[in-house]
Amino acid sequence: MTGFDMSHTRAILSRTPNVLRALLLDLPDAWLHHGDGPGRWSPAEVLVHLIEGERSLWVPRLEAILQQPGAGQFDPFTRDGNIERARSTPVAHLLDEFEALRSASLRVLDARRISERDLARTGTHPEFGVVTLRQLLSTWTVHDLAHLTQIARTMARQYADDVGPWRAYLGVLQPPTG
Repeated sequence: MTGFDMSHTRAILSRTPNVLRALLLDLPDAWLHHGDGPGRWSPAEVLVHLIEGERSLWVPRLEAILQQPGAGQFDPFTRDGNIERARSTPVAHLLDEFEALRSASLRVLDARRISERDLARTGTHPEFGVVTLRQLLSTWTVHDLAHLTQIARTMARQYADDVGPWRAYLGVLQPPTG
């Protein structure tokens, strides 16, 4: 276990758009617009959620912490904001949009030249209270990985009934928790 490392964070964040493109581009609609249960997002809906987070979550909160240390209030985030775009916008366009937004976010991240001291700066989350920049950047990274896992799980479950006895060895097909 390594703990937080800015270069590792950037490495994950920079790869997410390409991973999404490899997973989702040119798939049939059934694979893009099918969730794995009631109230669970489809891969296209997850992509819209990531776009909305890129627009109004990560960099705005990073800037709030760095520009107003200790006093930076985060705006609330609507987790399912604009989710209906998943059905009305082609996935190729959503992938392009996410890639452009992430690229801009990474340029901001790089320009800020975040120091160890900066990582200890704080802002105020509307639900959790005081959080550090280190926690925000760690969460951004884990958030990407969690949603990549969610997409893979949702896609794998398309064949849950077809794998036969191998299901016992495929943890991705086990019922979701939470």
